[in-house]
Amino acid sequence: MLKKPSPHQTELEMVTLDSLVPSDHLLRKIDAVIDFSFIHARVADLYCANNGRPALDPVIMFKALFIGYLFGVRSERQLVREIEVNVAYRWFLQLKLTDKVFDASTLSQNRRRRYHDASVAQDIFDEIVEQAIRHGLVDGKVLYTDSTHLKADANKNKWDREVVAKSRAAYWDDLDLAIEEDRTAHAKKPLKAKERQPVEKETKISRTDPDSGYMVRDGKPKGFFYLDHRTVDGKLGIITDSYATPANLHDSIPYLDRLDRQRQRFDLDVIAVGLDAGYATAAIAKGLEDRDILGVTGYRRPNLREGYIPKRKYVYDPERDAYRCPEGQLLSYATTDRNGYRHYHSDPEKCRTCPVLASCTANAHQRKTVTRHVWQDARDRADAYRLTEWGKRVYKRRKETVERSFADAKQLHGHRYARFRGLINVKCQCLLAAAAQNIKKIALALGPKGQIAEG
Repeated sequence: MLKKPSPHQTELEMVTLDSLVPSDHLLRKIDAVIDFSFIHARVADLYCANNGRPALDPVIMFKALFIGYLFGVRSERQLVREIEVNVAYRWFLQLKLTDKVFDASTLSQNRRRRYHDASVAQDIFDEIVEQAIRHGLVDGKVLYTDSTHLKADANKNKWDREVVAKSRAAYWDDLDLAIEEDRTAHAKKPLKAKERQPVEKETKISRTDPDSGYMVRDGKPKGFFYLDHRTVDGKLGIITDSYATPANLHDSIPYLDRLDRQRQRFDLDVIAVGLDAGYATAAIAKGLEDRDILGVTGYRRPNLREGYIPKRKYVYDPERDAYRCPEGQLLSYATTDRNGYRHYHSDPEKCRTCPVLASCTANAHQRKTVTRHVWQDARDRADAYRLTEWGKRVYKRRKETVERSFADAKQLHGHRYARFRGLINVKCQCLLAAAAQNIKKIALALGPKGQIAEG
């Protein structure tokens, strides 16, 4: 028998908020294992103790933001609307069914006026990592680092061209010392003192969000983006670092400084790192060796000139400190330049009669030059690690750790786009998104096993 349903929306029922939230809900698991009380002490100095209107509890505010990142709610206005109707969200924030939810402008005005740098977000992220460490979910032995792009909130058609200097590399002082030592070892005069300046390059600057960077990478979309440089621990995939930069900054520039920060901040005894080909530079290989860390990096395919003999055909002889060309001629050391490259030159008299000269060099003086970085030996050793069985296992874990972390962030946590404009705001977004992912991992690792109700 078909009956017409009667309305029940106005009926009075005796229920508790706790009874309306499923026992296996993700927020229950988070509430059981994550201690958020540290937030209040961290931000207390940003509030007036005895004057003004009562403020929204900062613990509630950040827990609300975490709800947005956990469930992929990108808009703060939409987040407030979801909290109003979702009993699980109200339960997590300790709001009664009849409590009025704070206005969305409360979140935005706090972000603009009170939390106007990334220090609070960084400290919250760090504390969540420390909680994971105390629970034994991080061992810090093998770390995996990569970057992903976030589309900036910027009109791609509104830009100006400007000449800007690239970022200063942290290893320049060490490189200058290595160049001086190398020239001395080869009985060459020291180079004239000259302050090293970053390379200047003309690029597009967004009028909408000038802090973003114009990205031009093979296989990537062109436009204004930010990069989230993320490091993930190999044990359970806990994120140990997140650092946002404009998208036109090379991955290798901030890497060693961020690695040092993690080792010092969390007292990690790092044995090895897994990196993709973007980090396969001589400077990073040398920096890892100086820190007694084994680096496993991806293979970087060299840029080959069509019709010319590839550089790998020129074999380096370490005993003679020279290169031997495919035709048997020895290319001897000539000098070491300011960029840290040794130059090895051929004998033009021999090259003029060489049958493969046309595919060897286009030099007007028929002289072949092969360059080798002063830290190339460290790079060669790093490349050798990748070919070992141990190195193959370490590198294979990249897709299960940092690449999986980015995939989850984009698919589940709204990490494809920059939610705000300005580098500081994007740094906060990346840190809080990473902290939310860590919170979820900790809760699932420590909570009771079973199916998770996330809605």
